[in-house]
Amino acid sequence: MSSEQKPAQETTGTEGTRPRRLTYAATLAALEGIALFAGGLWVLVLGITGAPDDRQQAVTLGITLAVLALLPLLATRGLLLRRGWSRGPAVITQLMALPVGLTMLKSGGAAVPVGIVLAVVSVAALVLLVNRETTQALGIKGPGRAE
Repeated sequence: MSSEQKPAQETTGTEGTRPRRLTYAATLAALEGIALFAGGLWVLVLGITGAPDDRQQAVTLGITLAVLALLPLLATRGLLLRRGWSRGPAVITQLMALPVGLTMLKSGGAAVPVGIVLAVVSVAALVLLVNRETTQALGIKGPGRAE
């Protein structure tokens, strides 16, 4: 294949290896996406096979959670491929997960440990996503730094 026939490779950010912080952020986003998808499937199955108060509401919630899982999973893919657009969906996911985790902390019972894990993962992922090394690897420039 000649150089004219080779497809151009899309790269974003600086060349070289992916920083560990970016990999860790992608891993946390993937774990959240998988957990959200599994939770959605669980609610969906319980809504269909169980005896919920409102079957339609349970099914709708299960489908909604499973579809919402696409956001962190797509962000994970973008982060691993070092695409600049992927940080936005990843940050949005963390900003949505943090209040949920804090609410679970106040609910008591078995939800408290889950709330602690969710809140800690959300804060850790946010710190990793706004880190300078991550930002540079994704090719994101700050305000007033456009070339």
